[in-house]
Amino acid sequence: MQQFYGLGVALVTPFKEDLSVDYDALKKLVNYNIENGTNYLVINGTTGESATITKEEKEQIIRVVAEVNNKRLPLVLGVGGNNTQTVVEELKTLDLSEIDAILSVAPYYSKPTQEGFYQHFKAVALASPKPVILYNVPGRTAKNMEPATTLRLANDFANVIGVKEAGNNQQQYYSLLKDRPEDFLIISGDDDLALGVVLAGGAGVISVIGQGLPKEFSQMIQLGLEAKAKEAFGIHYRLMDVIDLIFEENNPAGIKAVLKKLAITSDKVRLPLVPASKDLQHRIGSFIDNL
Repeated sequence: MQQFYGLGVALVTPFKEDLSVDYDALKKLVNYNIENGTNYLVINGTTGESATITKEEKEQIIRVVAEVNNKRLPLVLGVGGNNTQTVVEELKTLDLSEIDAILSVAPYYSKPTQEGFYQHFKAVALASPKPVILYNVPGRTAKNMEPATTLRLANDFANVIGVKEAGNNQQQYYSLLKDRPEDFLIISGDDDLALGVVLAGGAGVISVIGQGLPKEFSQMIQLGLEAKAKEAFGIHYRLMDVIDLIFEENNPAGIKAVLKKLAITSDKVRLPLVPASKDLQHRIGSFIDNL
């Protein structure tokens, strides 16, 4: 699973002023990341505003990203939800010919038990024709999938190849790293903790800020994978402030403010999200100028 080591980025979905999908900006974003050191691309995840893009838009986004990528980088597709049967049907009906793995978020809102998480992802694993990366993000789903459940799934299903862990809990990372099966990928979903996770044995990160600053962030992660802690932390300390800034109000409004400053996309988001405040945009802009 070497193709999922390093920097993966959770792509935003760019919008025009009328809030239709800006496919030209999406193409620009994909090329920008490929040309600046990103290792793989994640499509239609939370940062892509998957909750507010239509089925037709999701399918077109996949086609556009795959066409522009032209097999240069591995592609991971977000397929998840809190209706297990709907997720299973989506996996069975989607054209996944250009996709290398599935990223499937833990069921949200319903707050299942640990057995409920296990049975949900068992159904996903059995239905998926592609490798599955689990995604634990209790800050969004309202329920933590505990390490024991993640590792149970890792041991029971060969196509469950890793977890994007985004509990912002260093001890939970350590528990996963300590007891994981060989070759099971522990991928950071927390930009601020990513370097520490990599230095402890993690495979890398699926990042938000990485798509805005791929050259710097991918270099930091690569140095971490090479156990060059001093050099890696030098970059980490330079980027700390902007990581805090982009999550200050909401995601992806913060990263879209970065991408607007870089003239890659607009800062438009769909309701119930709103763009970053003028004050936050100013502080993000100042950071980018100084960087």
